[in-house]
Amino acid sequence: MVNVVVNGVGTIGKRVAEAVKKQDDMHLYGISDVAQAGGIRTVLMENAPLHGTDLYASDSKGKQNLEEQGFHVNDILENILHEVDIVVDCTPPGIDKRNKEKLYEPNNVKAIFQGGAPDSVGPVAFNALANYEEAKGEDYVKVVSCNTTSLSRTLDALDKRFSVDNIVANLVRRGGDIPQDSRGPINSTIPVTDVPSHHGPDVKAVMPQLDIKTLAVKVPVTFGHVHMVNADIEEDVSEEDIKQAFRDQPRVKLIKAGHGYDSTGKIHEMMRDLERPRSDMPEVGIWEETVTVEDGTVYWIHMVHQESIVVPSNIDAIRAMFETEDSETSIEKTNQTLEIS
Repeated sequence: MVNVVVNGVGTIGKRVAEAVKKQDDMHLYGISDVAQAGGIRTVLMENAPLHGTDLYASDSKGKQNLEEQGFHVNDILENILHEVDIVVDCTPPGIDKRNKEKLYEPNNVKAIFQGGAPDSVGPVAFNALANYEEAKGEDYVKVVSCNTTSLSRTLDALDKRFSVDNIVANLVRRGGDIPQDSRGPINSTIPVTDVPSHHGPDVKAVMPQLDIKTLAVKVPVTFGHVHMVNADIEEDVSEEDIKQAFRDQPRVKLIKAGHGYDSTGKIHEMMRDLERPRSDMPEVGIWEETVTVEDGTVYWIHMVHQESIVVPSNIDAIRAMFETEDSETSIEKTNQTLEIS
């Protein structure tokens, strides 16, 4: 049984903590933060997913803040790290690196970081489907961002079967998550002026054999990114071959626009009607009608639910780092416990 603390209980952290609680080979030792801004009060309420979970403060100032806000704080995170096997760090960029240097390394505790952390924070940029084996036995791993996760999943499905080269992905990014009202209201499309955007190099950190370029814009929506991808395939393949490769890939879901799911909003409504927790969709949703093959190039459009897609990789990374399961077994266990199709 692996003892896990989740440090930073915001959009990703609260989901990872709940996912850890659902695993029979992991124990959620506690959660840690410095203030209630991440919705800690809600998730600890009676009948809420993390009710009864021990709360710690990331530092002494955080303990004071939380106690002034009415929380019972068990202790400061540093004081209990000797009882913990791993910390899943979901704190903001910059704080994560400082936590590694001041908390995790001195206390000899493993840690997983999120996509906003610098590449130098760990030797492995992790995606469970693409490079699970590389994280085995490692002390520090970075789970790549939501967009990079989606590209790694879909490209891995094709590269393993057909060999992919020369990828171009154009990203339409959401302006902010639902509670991030400080980012709006806005009425703009904002180009990401770094070319390529960071997503291409991030994918190469996971799958260095790929030649990928990415461009991105931000738009004023809150549910989901959309990717328009084209990739050269070295083999002679049909559209049905490509669709089957996507069907066979865990955590990838073909969705038919012709069935009424022709927008991100309607897919969001699908998740609501299916009573998914928080309307989450950890799968990559590919619009089936967009899968096209022409002159050796495959085209498709997919959507990414930015709040939930990285959660299963965090769970798989724990198993990889402690070498408790092989990739296929871990992915299957995680999918079952999180009810991922």
